[in-house]
Amino acid sequence: MQLKEVGIEGAYLLVPQVARDDRGTFARTFSSKEFEQLGLVTTLDQCAISHNPQKGTLRGLHYQLKPFQEIKIVRCSRGSIFDVLVDLREESPTYKNWFGVELSENNLQMLYIPGGCAHGFISLIDNSEVFYQISGSYNPEFARGVPWNDPAFGISWPIQPTLMSQKDRECLPYRERERA
Repeated sequence: MQLKEVGIEGAYLLVPQVARDDRGTFARTFSSKEFEQLGLVTTLDQCAISHNPQKGTLRGLHYQLKPFQEIKIVRCSRGSIFDVLVDLREESPTYKNWFGVELSENNLQMLYIPGGCAHGFISLIDNSEVFYQISGSYNPEFARGVPWNDPAFGISWPIQPTLMSQKDRECLPYRERERA
């Protein structure tokens, strides 16, 4: 597995080695031994899948407050998404910076998102599916969100959202007093 820095402290683009033959492709997306050698978290407590039938579906930007911050490994198992993380860790040298990348079933890349960062994505084509591996558990009392278009971050999305949850539409702008 190749680890590429993305300009956000502790976040990486993970590029698996892909074996191709007449049957198709094979790529290992997680190995605790390899992750440990790379200095990444090896304990993942939950996995989740989101199916997004419509292009322009936006989910996020979500995060959890201390002590329930989550580390996420995100990959697009079908279709294509623009995946975004925002560093909300005040002590981080990349505080309030963002990174975005296209993840797709074709490029097989994954985004490793450290705790204390908000995460979200927009589907670039119909029927995109996203697979998450997550450390820790979801704690609704500590769950927060910031608007996808919050001027505090200036994220450059490739397309405008056409579908999002009411909860995501009602997120209040990021306030520095509520730290990740």
